[in-house]
Amino acid sequence: MFEKLYINQYAYYQPPKETPKESPKLDYVDPLFKRRLSQLSRMTIEVVKQVKDAAPDAKIVFASLRGEIGRQLKINRSLVDEFDILPAQFSLSVFNTPPAVATIALGLKNGYTAVYPSEGRLYDAFVSAVAPVLAGIEKHVIFVYGDELIPDEYAPIETSKEKIFFPLHLLW
Repeated sequence: MFEKLYINQYAYYQPPKETPKESPKLDYVDPLFKRRLSQLSRMTIEVVKQVKDAAPDAKIVFASLRGEIGRQLKINRSLVDEFDILPAQFSLSVFNTPPAVATIALGLKNGYTAVYPSEGRLYDAFVSAVAPVLAGIEKHVIFVYGDELIPDEYAPIETSKEKIFFPLHLLW
């Protein structure tokens, strides 16, 4: 199925085990722009920056199991404590925030898509990303998967269903 698919370049960012809440520094991004970015958005910018030169005309396909979970928790707390949501909090909590801010921070103009890997099936998100390449519609796609550290408040309800499932044997 994927006989014409080649991975030109890959990149990743993973916080150190000792400091799992650490984010990339993003010294190349305007300080005013990056000050409100989540860990997930910062990681997304960092990995896109590392691979964008290999395919400068590529669109980004972003997949995340939990999205902006830390920011969503802050919004939920505001709802419970203050019965209100601040527009700035909400605007940066949506699922497509990480690829959107990556395109802004890096000056990319080719578009992006955010895909949710239903039931943790990263394979489905990957197929969505590579379909335009295999169909000949796109020459390159930058596929990004990212999730930030789960807030401690959510740890008791995390289940094995929520873990990513990627049947690698199907890619060969």
